[in-house]
Amino acid sequence: MRFGPVPLTDALGGILAHSLSYDGLVLRKGRVLGRDDLDALDQRGVETVTVAMLEVGDMHEDEAAALLAAALVPNGTTHHILVEAPFTGRVNLFAKAQGVLDLDARAVDVLNAIDPAITLATLPAMTRVAEGDMLATLKIIPYGLSAALVEQACATLAGDVLRIHRPVLERAALILTRTPGMRETLIDKGEAAVVGRLAALGVTVNPVRVVPHETKAVANALDTLDAPLTLILGGAATSDPQDVGPAAVRMAGGTITRFGMPVDPGNLLFLGEHRARPVIGLPGCARSPALNGADWVLERVICGVPVQDADISGMGVGGLLKEIPTRPQPRAFTLRPKTEVPKVSVLLLAAGQSRRMGGEDKLTKAIGGVPLLRRQAQRATESLAQEVLVVLPPNAAARAATLDGLPVRQVTANRAAEGMSASLRAGLAEISPQTDAVLVMLADMPDVETALIDRLITGYRPGEQADILRPVTPQGKPGHPVLFGQRFFGMLAELSGDQGARDVLRAAQEFVRDVPVSDDGPLIDLDTQEAWAAYLAKADR
Repeated sequence: MRFGPVPLTDALGGILAHSLSYDGLVLRKGRVLGRDDLDALDQRGVETVTVAMLEVGDMHEDEAAALLAAALVPNGTTHHILVEAPFTGRVNLFAKAQGVLDLDARAVDVLNAIDPAITLATLPAMTRVAEGDMLATLKIIPYGLSAALVEQACATLAGDVLRIHRPVLERAALILTRTPGMRETLIDKGEAAVVGRLAALGVTVNPVRVVPHETKAVANALDTLDAPLTLILGGAATSDPQDVGPAAVRMAGGTITRFGMPVDPGNLLFLGEHRARPVIGLPGCARSPALNGADWVLERVICGVPVQDADISGMGVGGLLKEIPTRPQPRAFTLRPKTEVPKVSVLLLAAGQSRRMGGEDKLTKAIGGVPLLRRQAQRATESLAQEVLVVLPPNAAARAATLDGLPVRQVTANRAAEGMSASLRAGLAEISPQTDAVLVMLADMPDVETALIDRLITGYRPGEQADILRPVTPQGKPGHPVLFGQRFFGMLAELSGDQGARDVLRAAQEFVRDVPVSDDGPLIDLDTQEAWAAYLAKADR
């Protein structure tokens, strides 16, 4: 493959290396230049373009990515993996079912060592996944690759490198022990946490036994249970292999495989067998729904993945969980039919201080007798969005009053003075758990209409690399509002200062889809008295 600037006369069939925008003409990088493209560039005075030219024996990036993905998971359907169509040299792989991701780490390393042009990034082995979670992304870096190199890479991928183990157990029994003076609420809390934890994997908890925290009582309970998995949550911590829980398993004729694990929280777990069925002694931290070491063992056992002493001893790297907050999966998205409207939350940012308005509040100022904030909030509520959240600063009674009667949720950005990022964080913290994407809308933009909001919502296609959508004017200038898919919620929540989402857009260019519009509405904001006067004068004409 040849790469570099060439005269237009030599660029036919070349792959455009960088996006171009000239006088209303927008050509995205990766486009194969045709005669019409070259004529349009010539008419605008362009003499050279930077392109990649495939040569004999070369393969286009998308073709190479598709072949490698097919070699990576030849039995993708069998192993519950969705292989996305290639786009800009990238193929994403998603889970088609919940379970535990198993992978051949050595094969991944071998593939990545063949040539820097071929890259494969995956989730860690034995990660629990839900339907729609991204498992891996395969990316061909240049626009073309030697077919011989692709063939060599495919040959290294013997068999399935990735697979999902689905749950094989549907029921578990739970033994809770009670110590003298133990509060009933603690028993209830432990049961609720375990039931919720297993329900997420499709496992019911039945029966539940509450017995005294004594070896014989626990052993007797074990003898009466016939569930394929038994869990023991003690009223006191298991501090020794001879303590109540492990001793009870042995008294009942079972064995202990492992006591203790190099994961924190979760150190005091034990694993054993009784009548050839697994028994897991849960650490006290299992009373909390937060991630702990027991989850790693539970998930594997429920999905039929053998867990031996060596497996647990190998969990130390990455096993420090105390500083890991409960977090959403930024790369996850819900697999939906193309005909189904995604669930989108509008974040209408209205927490600015109107500093440039000479003391007047721009958002309560009226256009056609309607306050600007109400006007834009109403347009959002009339769209296909599932909900509209209006982010306000503290003590914003006048702004809030303009929203009376509208079906919106008001969110207070207590740290609004820090800038736009504080408003984003406040809004994201309150969105519905079912939200597929958020549409960030600025309240001082009077020409953003319902139709544009709906175009962005219906254009959201995460499986087609359309995770971020923004309007672009006839002059090629991007504007507002901007829609962000689930995978970018984490990045948005980490923004600081008054930068808005510009850093996210820069870091995620390959996921940005421009939506052409016919006017400059996405650029017009009213944040000065001069802008207001000009806008109202134009509206009166």
